[in-house]
Amino acid sequence: MDLILILISEALGLYTILLIINIFMSWVPSIQNSSFGQMLGKICEPYLEQFRRFIPPFGMIDVSPIVAILVLNLARNGLQQLTLIV
Repeated sequence: MDLILILISEALGLYTILLIINIFMSWVPSIQNSSFGQMLGKICEPYLEQFRRFIPPFGMIDVSPIVAILVLNLARNGLQQLTLIV
């Protein structure tokens, strides 16, 4: 059981890194339109879309990815606490 929780926790950590890369790539449209950028968008956008529905951008700043990363980190910390209990 511990191994499964650790693997899920590490997968959430990896997904957080992918979200951060996707955020930085959004600043450079030529990179975002590359095949890697499109693949990363297909992976990250469905998750980010859930937060963009409820959190409007402030001017030109989209804070929904920050909230999305915070939620992932909370989930990851909760899983890590579960591994300590079990």
